[in-house]
Amino acid sequence: MSTPATPPRSLAEALRNRDDASLAALLRSRPDLITPVPTDLTQLATRAGTRGSVVRALERLDRFALQTAEALAVAGDPASYDELVGLMAGDARDAAVVHALPRALATLREQALVWGADDRLRLVRTARELLAPSPQHPSPTGLGPTVAEATAGMSPGRIQEIVTAAGLPSTHDSVSAVAALTRLFTARRRMKALLGRAPEESLEVLNRLVWGPPYGQVTAEPASHLRWLIDRGLLLPTAPGTVVLPREVALHLRAGRAHRETEPVAPAVEAKATHRPQVVDTTAAGQAYTALATVEELLKDWDEGGPTVMRAGGLSVRDLKRTAVALDVAEPVAAFWVELAYAAGLLASEGDADERYAATPAHDEWLELPAAQRWARLAEAWLTATRTSGLVGGRDAKERTLSALGPGLDRSAAPEVRHRVLGLLAGLPEGASPSAESVLARLRWERPVRGAGGAQPGPQEGDDLRSRLARWTLSEAEMLGVTGRGALSAQGRALLGPRGVAAADSSSGVSAPSGDSGSSAPSSPGDKLPVHHHHHRPPTPPDPLSPAEQAAASAAAARLLAPLLPEPLDHVLLQADLTAVAPGPLERPLADMLDVLADVESKGGATVYRFTPGSVRRALDAGRSASDLHDFLTAHSRTPVPQPLAYLIDDVARRHGHLRIGAASAYVRCDDDAVLSEILADKRSAGLRLRRLAPTVLAAQADPAALLDGLRAMGFAPAAESADGDVVITRAHARRTPPRTAPEPVPDGPPTPDTTLLSAAIRAIRAGDRASTTPLKTTPSPTGDLPRTSSAETLATMQAAVLTGDTLWIGYVNAEGSASQRVIAPIRVEGGFVTAYDHTADEVRTYPLHRVTGVAELAED
Repeated sequence: MSTPATPPRSLAEALRNRDDASLAALLRSRPDLITPVPTDLTQLATRAGTRGSVVRALERLDRFALQTAEALAVAGDPASYDELVGLMAGDARDAAVVHALPRALATLREQALVWGADDRLRLVRTARELLAPSPQHPSPTGLGPTVAEATAGMSPGRIQEIVTAAGLPSTHDSVSAVAALTRLFTARRRMKALLGRAPEESLEVLNRLVWGPPYGQVTAEPASHLRWLIDRGLLLPTAPGTVVLPREVALHLRAGRAHRETEPVAPAVEAKATHRPQVVDTTAAGQAYTALATVEELLKDWDEGGPTVMRAGGLSVRDLKRTAVALDVAEPVAAFWVELAYAAGLLASEGDADERYAATPAHDEWLELPAAQRWARLAEAWLTATRTSGLVGGRDAKERTLSALGPGLDRSAAPEVRHRVLGLLAGLPEGASPSAESVLARLRWERPVRGAGGAQPGPQEGDDLRSRLARWTLSEAEMLGVTGRGALSAQGRALLGPRGVAAADSSSGVSAPSGDSGSSAPSSPGDKLPVHHHHHRPPTPPDPLSPAEQAAASAAAARLLAPLLPEPLDHVLLQADLTAVAPGPLERPLADMLDVLADVESKGGATVYRFTPGSVRRALDAGRSASDLHDFLTAHSRTPVPQPLAYLIDDVARRHGHLRIGAASAYVRCDDDAVLSEILADKRSAGLRLRRLAPTVLAAQADPAALLDGLRAMGFAPAAESADGDVVITRAHARRTPPRTAPEPVPDGPPTPDTTLLSAAIRAIRAGDRASTTPLKTTPSPTGDLPRTSSAETLATMQAAVLTGDTLWIGYVNAEGSASQRVIAPIRVEGGFVTAYDHTADEVRTYPLHRVTGVAELAED
């Protein structure tokens, strides 16, 4: 769109001059502006200037665009493009800055933070208030007030003294004196001559203040070198004992620059090492297999009911330590796996009175999936979750410790940071692993940490949360197998989806605009840039993947991972020292049976199981017979069953069930009365309070479970029996929560609107703006904003519009009493109703005539 002949007088007019594509770009970059949809462009402009919306927009600018906004905040209002170039590029006109400035200005214009033609650039008032310097909130530029601002409360006589000491002729009023002093400070040659006469100590004072903070302390009787500066207005008093370096003087000393260092180009992400892609994918697949094994072990450990839920929610420190020991990892790593399983919906709290954590029904469904699909489910949950395990062990705003699975761990920025970090890795050549510092430097450039003017609220745990999230992302991606040796794997790249990878590729290089003829800065007023520079618009990050797109990306990642995962084995290697070695992952039925029959002794590339009397008894308690165990080992061992292991099984089975435990409170029954006598004679049985009822029966005051444990501790192998005398087979009871859904991510503000919503919102805003700005043939009553006409006049105007096809502006009050204005094209009037095409809603609607407050014809265009 070309620059309008008449410059816009307000942000609303500037928005009115935009086309639909430009409005859609604004609403996409600032989705809070259409929540709810504004009634017209004036309301949209008002909302775009509110403090909350402006703060949110400033927080999402890259460093150079933010520096451009900061420069405009210390420029004149309005400012020319040439003035902005001078503040950003300095007197030397830095070529990189001049080249990148149109892109930054286009970003500010697109987001409605700057409006106006190039000769009258205006920063929206709220942004200027947030970024302009003040004693309470120094500017990020380090600049102080202008000469006019610093001398606002100074006496006319004192101002004339300063003018005279600076070598300027006296004036008749303070306004002209301040203007003359300002012209002196902004004239490079005259200022150089003035400072050339300054004492060396005076110049040292100016050098200390030039880059900020611009304020300094002086005594009641300043030294001669300070007095020289104060007399000539090079330092101006702001309060008793305080002086400030005027902005114009600082800019002269800075050679015109508003910032000490401008950063027009995003820092490149540096590769610290390069590996063969096959090595990266294989390493990542190994990590993915370990991740699956760790999550499965965690859930198996909590299969019969996990730790109790603390009253305030979450895991206790003791339970987290116990879990870390069980998984053989550090506590922060254990917190990550626990939170990942929770985010994937695999574990949750039961909700009972004695509330515990346990696996969910979704866990059983997850176990039935192929390994690659199970991994993709975990990776997708990690990528989109807002819960942040890295915060576990820290403290919240009320100094309460943050616990795993507890409240306070959600950070809405986490998914965006994870996507962005992986996107930066995707922009590197395949197999390249970046240095962490270069990734952090890039993220800080894209979203700089700010604190000026209170514009950046900052989380309680520190202003640079994004850097901490990025560090956690790099380590978590490695543990999960999204990366291998620090480089993004093929399955990790697929997890981002085609749009995410394409965006990473487009933004991996220098983020300066392309070298077309319109990318250079204007060299003369006739070459001014137009209001809208669509060819300079920087590449915007892709919208978040929809659930369907993310599911497709996860499926693609699973397909790439599947061939790299080891095939599960159906055999083990039995050793003569009562151990079995699993040289790789085992098929699930084999692994489940070995977990019952043996104890895991060590893990790694191969898992070592050890057979003990206790583990064999555990299998017998689960209903297996000695012959079942022999057959099982023979069928699944590549080596013959060692004789010591066969003897162990037979020996435990021979004694298993020889004693029977029932409920009396409890009793012990045995056909061999000598065994019962041995039990009674053993001092360790005193706590069970046993007494003989018959030669083959002992009664106990302990419950059956305690009696079983007590006799087993004494070296016996009793078996429980039912009231009918049958042996009770005890199997592990899988404890499950009721059906639970995975925790919903906490949104980072309103979601990005899709194309359909944007189109509908723009149509509604355009229609409302047309209703509020189009001249009317009939002037509405001044008593209200809505048109007011009599019922007869309303009916007649409606009927005439049906015949002529005219468009009308009506006021309408709905059943709830809410008034609104609408633009309609009547189609039919009958039975007290008007059927019309509503331009505001972009659909045909029917309105009761008695709810229409009035009607006015729109002027012909």
